Amino acid sequence: MALSIALLALAGCEGKSAATAATSTANPRQPALSLGAQVGQLAFFDKNLSGGRNMSCASCHDPQYAYGPPNSISVQLGSDTRQAGVRAVPSLRYRESTPAFDDDAPNPDGVTSNSPGGGFMADGRAATMAAQAALPLLNPLEMNNTSKDAVVKAVQSGAYAGLFKQAFGADVFDNTDKAFDALGTAIQALETEDLSFHPYSSKYDLYVFNKIGGTLTPAERRGEVLFHSTGVTNCSGCHYTGANFNGNSGLMTDFTYQALGAPRNDRSIPNNPDPIPANDDPKYFDMGLCGPYRTDHMPSTPQTANPYCGMFKVPVLRNVATRGAFFHNGVLHSLEQVVNFYNTRDTNPEYWYPADKDGTGTPQANPAWALQPTHVPGATVNKYNDLPPAQQGNIDEEVPLGTGEGGDKTLASGTQPRAPGSPPVMTPQQIADLVCFLGVLSDGYQPSAKPPTSGKCVN
Repeated sequence: MALSIALLALAGCEGKSAATAATSTANPRQPALSLGAQVGQLAFFDKNLSGGRNMSCASCHDPQYAYGPPNSISVQLGSDTRQAGVRAVPSLRYRESTPAFDDDAPNPDGVTSNSPGGGFMADGRAATMAAQAALPLLNPLEMNNTSKDAVVKAVQSGAYAGLFKQAFGADVFDNTDKAFDALGTAIQALETEDLSFHPYSSKYDLYVFNKIGGTLTPAERRGEVLFHSTGVTNCSGCHYTGANFNGNSGLMTDFTYQALGAPRNDRSIPNNPDPIPANDDPKYFDMGLCGPYRTDHMPSTPQTANPYCGMFKVPVLRNVATRGAFFHNGVLHSLEQVVNFYNTRDTNPEYWYPADKDGTGTPQANPAWALQPTHVPGATVNKYNDLPPAQQGNIDEEVPLGTGEGGDKTLASGTQPRAPGSPPVMTPQQIADLVCFLGVLSDGYQPSAKPPTSGKCVN
């Protein structure tokens, strides 16, 4: 892993945290924060809440990067800088509308059948934002505290202990569990009340509400049409744009779970700058809803088929263009690469997965956006290599990944994969247009006095 780069990123983020804490709510629309949210704001930037006193929530969830990571590293280093995590860090924006996890959750579109949905973390194992906030604090690969007591003592000896007691009671520190839970409640209050966690300040927001500056360019408009096209990209099938259960719209998620077959982020990828260390163990698999971190849906063995295995939560797409690592394992590093993966995962699996050395002939160059730089014609490609074979029947084959037509009932969706060598569903122009549309979902958009006349997302 690129250890030195990660350390520099961590140090750089911490250097500006105090200033960011003072200005993160500098918004004329921002109501005064409650006492609990004020505690949460101070705690969010408090490095003393980590085992090494060198890492805060903001180290990985930087407000300057839509409360996501400030770099393109697949998985971040924890407070113990000798260890890296196992999942890519998500943005914390637009989380307040997420319902608690349910195995049989209704889909907000009101049409699609019930399925697993909701919850926090990539596997939904936290029921609330308060519960979610507690998990990194005790994770040895993240903030690396040895116990709840260590966290509570850090708060109690800190500069905002008095405010903490004002918010949660003079006797709050008398009970470690009570104080620890109150810390999670404070961070949830911050994420709920502070408008910087849900600013709705993108070009898309101006567009959908017909505000000045919200006119999409021809390329962005074509991308929007593609986003909603059920026969081409089918993006909105999972990244739902309508009103959710709490009345908010445009979150670009339906809170469900999908098994997409993202390539394993390991050393089988040539020149991989940051493979996940846990993946060095060939017996280790991160299977989302069925483990290893969520335990209530685990199969009896990795070789026992389980419909939950390989499923990860559909992310909010707002600010997706600001990210540098994609999918649960951070294996891809650009939007263009992600869309091309959807387009060619099954038609050209040799672009994404390692192959056995049984091909013949001269290695052929793959596109620049492929994970595998070359392929040998006829070689056996190890598709879906980040899941045990018994769990690969869960892989999603809806459009654009598959044909969306009947067929092989061993697949969870009841649909067929696209045949290797068949034409991908999207053209290069459509991919470019779709990426342009995804760019309008970024917050902080400032309309220019004159519309742009040149650039890849204009005409």
